[in-house]
Amino acid sequence: MNGETSGRSHPMTPLTSALAAIRFGYGLHPGQRPPDGPQALIAQLRDARNDAAPAGPAVDDRMAMLDANFKARRMRRRNEAGADEAIKEASRALVGTVTEDSRRLVARAVGSEAGFFERLAMFWTDHFAIEAGNRRRAVLTHDMIERAIRPNLTGSFGDLLKAVTKHPAMLVYLNQARSTGPNSIAGKRGKRGLNENLAREVLELHTVGVDAGYTQKDVREFAELLTGLGLDEDGFRFRPQLAEPGAETVLGARYGGGKANVADVDRALEDLALHPQTARHLARKLWVHFIGGVPEPSRIDALARVYLDEGGGLMPLYRALVDEPRAWELPLLKAKLPFDFVVSSLRALGTAPREVTGLNRRQFEAWLTVPMMRMGQPFLEPGGPDGFPEAPEAWITPAGLAARVSWAGALAQERARDRDPREFLETALGPVAPELLRRAVAGAETRHEGVALVLASPEFNRR
Repeated sequence: MNGETSGRSHPMTPLTSALAAIRFGYGLHPGQRPPDGPQALIAQLRDARNDAAPAGPAVDDRMAMLDANFKARRMRRRNEAGADEAIKEASRALVGTVTEDSRRLVARAVGSEAGFFERLAMFWTDHFAIEAGNRRRAVLTHDMIERAIRPNLTGSFGDLLKAVTKHPAMLVYLNQARSTGPNSIAGKRGKRGLNENLAREVLELHTVGVDAGYTQKDVREFAELLTGLGLDEDGFRFRPQLAEPGAETVLGARYGGGKANVADVDRALEDLALHPQTARHLARKLWVHFIGGVPEPSRIDALARVYLDEGGGLMPLYRALVDEPRAWELPLLKAKLPFDFVVSSLRALGTAPREVTGLNRRQFEAWLTVPMMRMGQPFLEPGGPDGFPEAPEAWITPAGLAARVSWAGALAQERARDRDPREFLETALGPVAPELLRRAVAGAETRHEGVALVLASPEFNRR
């Protein structure tokens, strides 16, 4: 079977189209025709990958911004003349770039007709989670999304894994750039040591999973194999003087032994990408993220088998996922994360991407990032490398719900004072809307209150 064609037939109904947009995308949009089923979702991915050219400053320009910031701070520590102005200039460049990156990310999700592609971009961003807790880290995280994740999310997982693992954002976040083999040229000088962070997270979170049976010895030897993954002013650079000499054994496979080179690391990552436990780990994560609930082991086995049979290709795995009958059934089991709730609200109101990119930094924070934080999800700032939680109870909390209701009311008052809430209900939920909600919206005292009722409803907050 062609890995990019949905193979199972599903009856096309208004409910099917609504579920395709809500469950696999960022929701319905009044100016867009929703996908009419699995084949349309896969077609979205084919079309979108041809338009996935990276945007924003190149990685070497971003590294230069970070270098300027570092030098300015060093000037301040040394009480050098001009330090304050240098810090202002360096900070201005970082803030401007991160703000532009953030607006572009949200605008794409709000306006894209390839919602499945945009959802997958954020899924993989969370799979390879980085705490972008400051602008110095965020400026690299956005580049990782643009140049490692988006161009590779429809290819093989091995290529995606290699691109992310060697990206400066990941190397900086997990302190890999300073990791030094104990017996390397640099290690014998005794100034740096081995760091196991990246090795541990690749095994535990990115590939085989915590239950795969690997040992501390596997982690240690994998960490030694990864030494040499470093940085320079242009981004990634393999630094053989940091690499541990000799062969390493990871999960029973031997790597290296000759002259240190990045090809040994690539081969290990490719093998991990094709490990049966990786197949199951990815299949389960995709099911839980998009369909929700507790999947039957047989369904995970089936998805994993497709992945392995297709050589680790992601498109066949996506195709098998959207062909699952459970994907096209009610009820809606997943709670929308705050980012998804905000984006789907803006889409339902017909917001144009230019309206998002036109926001200045303070407006962007006031309308988007600050409300998201109050709902429980700081923008691109998961609590750790394991990403944001998937369980509905993590998001449907008293404080989180109060923040959603408050934001929905403010947005409706700002953007929907003259909109018929009954028509908006059809736009936002279509056949998913229950009769009880229809009656409540029809009986709202004002139009904008009716729109707010839709946005705050349990049905709109789930997928």
